[in-house]
Amino acid sequence: MSIKTTSVGSMPRPQEVVDFIFARENETPYAQADFDACMTRNVSETVRRQIEAGVDIVSDGETSKISYATYVKDRYTGFSGDSPRNAPADLKKFPSFLKRLADDGGTPQYARPMCTGDVRSKGQEELNKDISNLKAAMAEHGAERGFMNAASPGVISLFLQNDHYKSREAYLAALADAMKEEYQTIVAAGLDLQLDCPDLALSRHMLFNDLSDAEFLKIANSHVEALNHALQDVPQDKVRIHICWGNYEGPHVCDIGMEKVFDTLMSTKSRYVLFETSNPRHAHEWTVFRDRKGDIPDDKVLVPGVVDTTTNFVEHPEVVAQRIERFADIVGPERVIAGSDCGFGTFAGYGAVDPEIAYAKMNAMSQGAKLASARV
Repeated sequence: MSIKTTSVGSMPRPQEVVDFIFARENETPYAQADFDACMTRNVSETVRRQIEAGVDIVSDGETSKISYATYVKDRYTGFSGDSPRNAPADLKKFPSFLKRLADDGGTPQYARPMCTGDVRSKGQEELNKDISNLKAAMAEHGAERGFMNAASPGVISLFLQNDHYKSREAYLAALADAMKEEYQTIVAAGLDLQLDCPDLALSRHMLFNDLSDAEFLKIANSHVEALNHALQDVPQDKVRIHICWGNYEGPHVCDIGMEKVFDTLMSTKSRYVLFETSNPRHAHEWTVFRDRKGDIPDDKVLVPGVVDTTTNFVEHPEVVAQRIERFADIVGPERVIAGSDCGFGTFAGYGAVDPEIAYAKMNAMSQGAKLASARV
């Protein structure tokens, strides 16, 4: 039995990519042909490096996107102005650390417009370029399986807040309808679809910290309803869902526990569920899956994060193997894929982990998966 490995989406972007992305962001003149050539070239390189590191299921590294959520402002109508910034509640508890992050440039700067009009697709041209780049890179470097990330309705509503629709529910419904085509296009191209859903955990201490856990879970479940609606014509076995508590180094003392969001996560229309287990605040929560083994649907594949994405420690392969084996003991090795806690380049031009160390971590993940495979 060979346990597979996967990236979780974003990978470090080289400076030439960042420069083009921010030229577009800041409406600085640039040649579209040069932009496209840069993205093609660098998607090929990020796929090559994933393969070289031993990753089985690769992505395009989200190379062309400024972030996993706010890229939608460039591909859909209805967004303008700016949204309020909400520092996570845990950072507010430690204002000296929050100030240090700000002073050190540790918080990414990018536009977060409000929703001020009807959300509609501008067409799939940019998405089709991304798909073409990824598939060409996979063919060039011999990758057999790939996936592409897309924003969930819930995470869009978190970062691009509503100032147009009459209610949160109406906004979510509009986003779900607008995003359907993007999801279907990715799967129709022969790729797996990964929906990034930090709104199911992160938003508890970022936007809804004035609510009780029970009240928050009602909102999170409404996000899942909107997402499942958008996925109604997408085969479940092609869908990956990623949940996290925020891909940043911080105290995380306000994070909602996995035991509380477990049912919400399991109710998503997905075959693969990706979640953090290397984050020191959540490393113990593998026991939630052990204790609720009977509540894990038989068609779910667990993709625990077995390497951290916020520090420059390179995990020992034995540590990785032990993390994998915990979940293999729960659901069987055939229903476990090793991943990272989150992406390594959540925002263009920003990342706590050195690019070379990011790939070293992926290699450690692959080595650990081999150790675990030999033992289970």
